[in-house]
Amino acid sequence: MAKESMKAREVKRAKLVAKYAAKREKLKAEGNYDALQALPKNASPVRLHNRCSITGRPKGYVRQFGISRIQFREMASNGLIPGIKKASW
Repeated sequence: MAKESMKAREVKRAKLVAKYAAKREKLKAEGNYDALQALPKNASPVRLHNRCSITGRPKGYVRQFGISRIQFREMASNGLIPGIKKASW
């Protein structure tokens, strides 16, 4: 599992991105890049990283479900994800 501080940092970044989204769009439309540079670094959506909502794992993220591949497999095997079952042929 990821450290709690790493999960908290991602949540904090997501809040900053949401807070400055409208302002960023306005500045980009105007072409005012000096003012855009003055915004906080973490307000940029590029700095966000997808993490598993259960464990906080940064790699192997399944975007459709919002969890890591390991949690996805475990939950699917236990029948916790509707419509998903292990393939067999």
